[in-house]
Amino acid sequence: MQLNEHMIKELNRLKRDIFNELMNIVGRVFIVVRYHEDVKIGQRGFLPEEKEKGIVLVFNSRMKFSFEPWGIDAKLLFGTKVEHCLIPVEHIVGIYSPELNCQFFAIPPEVETENKETEEGQPREADSSKVVKIDFRKRS
Repeated sequence: MQLNEHMIKELNRLKRDIFNELMNIVGRVFIVVRYHEDVKIGQRGFLPEEKEKGIVLVFNSRMKFSFEPWGIDAKLLFGTKVEHCLIPVEHIVGIYSPELNCQFFAIPPEVETENKETEEGQPREADSSKVVKIDFRKRS
């Protein structure tokens, strides 16, 4: 099923709503952002591994950022350097809270097609390197 413009708009609204609700409940939210040239991570950019697997960013209620209808505008700290980040909402593929043990993932259509059949009619295997695995269990 192809997503139409209305469905994409509503999915992006849902991502903002989930992000905001988790922030209101816990005060901290993790997001998974896929690599795309429209995503700006300051001068740092994406590291090679992050281009393949995405990047996890953490937001908390003490930070100054805005989640607008188009996406997130934030200044994030990487090591000792602050980077200006612009993250279009359509490139946010996951939103989660370890404290609540809950997660929301919306895989972009171009990733969903990996499981379709090959030209020979055989099922295509999903590329496990593109699957983000999250362990919410507490470490001792």
